[in-house]
Amino acid sequence: MGGFDAAAAVGRALGRSSFADLLAHAAPEALPRAAASGPGGEAAPHGTTIVCATFDGGVAIAGDRRATWASQIVQNDIEKVFPTDAHSAVGVAGTAGVALDLVRLFQVELEHYEKIEGVPLSFEGKANRLGGLIRAQLDGALRGLGVLPVLVGWDGAEGRIVSYDIVGGRYDETGFYAVGSGAPFARGSLKKLHRPGLDAAGAVTALLQSLVDAADDDSATAGPDAVRRLYPLVCTVDAAGVRRWTDAEVEALAERVLAARRERPDGPGAPLL
Repeated sequence: MGGFDAAAAVGRALGRSSFADLLAHAAPEALPRAAASGPGGEAAPHGTTIVCATFDGGVAIAGDRRATWASQIVQNDIEKVFPTDAHSAVGVAGTAGVALDLVRLFQVELEHYEKIEGVPLSFEGKANRLGGLIRAQLDGALRGLGVLPVLVGWDGAEGRIVSYDIVGGRYDETGFYAVGSGAPFARGSLKKLHRPGLDAAGAVTALLQSLVDAADDDSATAGPDAVRRLYPLVCTVDAAGVRRWTDAEVEALAERVLAARRERPDGPGAPLL
């Protein structure tokens, strides 16, 4: 009677274009998992807030730098926005440790697919793969260790934004989106500031304004910190590919935003009609 042949199982898995499937067969213990049992959400740092917006010819995404644990600030320079391949980027809100592991797995997933298939995964494929990785974290999410990413990218014709729910359901967003504890305030800001015809710098400026507005009302969100020179992380994606903005580039725009806020603390106003 034949037993389980681990070598054969790994051999079958090697033909898979999904790295997550390969890992599940070859080394399931290496997959990002929450604790085996018991609640843990209150004991783990959480990252907030992610904002994104389209512009003519692409899409921009930005994330604040704060991580919190209950009512405490545990980190002021956390990174929550990451390029994932040549034409996409992801921002993550939620349990920081699980989120970072999920991003790393997604990055390797896209690289593995391209190596196996010889072509990059389409944007639709990327969006679906990320949804599957989130769905695999459902047990942790039910214990308060959830992750809510937002995916942005170039689909060959335009910039795209895809949001997710806690069970991996995906939703195409139009124009702008925000996720995290400061999201309601950031979305309200972007509703007034985002408009057709923005260029990349205009979209990033709107994102920085929305993070300042969110930080005004949400203690878990940090705006630009001119004292420590800690500014939101920003990526833009267009036909040329994904680009992470340098600290100097973000600082220059952020300083203009903060200078204007000194004159008008509530930020720019939108026309009544």
